[in-house]
Amino acid sequence: MTQKERMEAGLVYDPIDKEIIDDQAQRLELMYEFNASRPSEIEKRTELLNRMLGKIGKECYIEPPFRANWAGKNLYLGDNVYVNFNLTIVDDADIFIGNRVMIGPNVTIATANHPISPELRARSLQYNKSVSIGNNVWIGAGAIIVPGITIGDNSVIGAGSVVTKDIPANVVAVGNPCKILREIGEQDEIYFYKNEKIDWENLGR
Repeated sequence: MTQKERMEAGLVYDPIDKEIIDDQAQRLELMYEFNASRPSEIEKRTELLNRMLGKIGKECYIEPPFRANWAGKNLYLGDNVYVNFNLTIVDDADIFIGNRVMIGPNVTIATANHPISPELRARSLQYNKSVSIGNNVWIGAGAIIVPGITIGDNSVIGAGSVVTKDIPANVVAVGNPCKILREIGEQDEIYFYKNEKIDWENLGR
């Protein structure tokens, strides 16, 4: 197997293999162009994202700067995804993000990992595990999601959390390491912040 084939199979491989580096270098030019675009160049940004990303759904928005070591080649977005500034993804493996997902500023999503073996790390070898984020998830500012993680539909990840284990659907999870704080429930349909009630009559319900 080539090193690129080993990478795609999820095996330990050499990330500085020439075939891999050459492919990355071409893609990073597109990311540079995206990050250098002006706020008024919405059509240009959209066109670049369609070339960069593995898939991008309808009505998606990524605020530059956006950092990805494969320029989003392995990033798959559903519809209506909003990404605030300074998203950093290590997209050596697939990152799947569902519909209506909100990602706060300074979030990191990584798929690359390194063996604990000192001998293998001394050779700069790595392996990759994909990340999956469900529909209608909110990831707070500064959160870190490590390789191999799945986050279920509707869940909220608190700001600054470090997600090291899978998070189920319909929960609020916070902390380092990120743990379930509570389930999302009836109180969340009544209050939007502490004891402040949602004025549903003015919100079209």
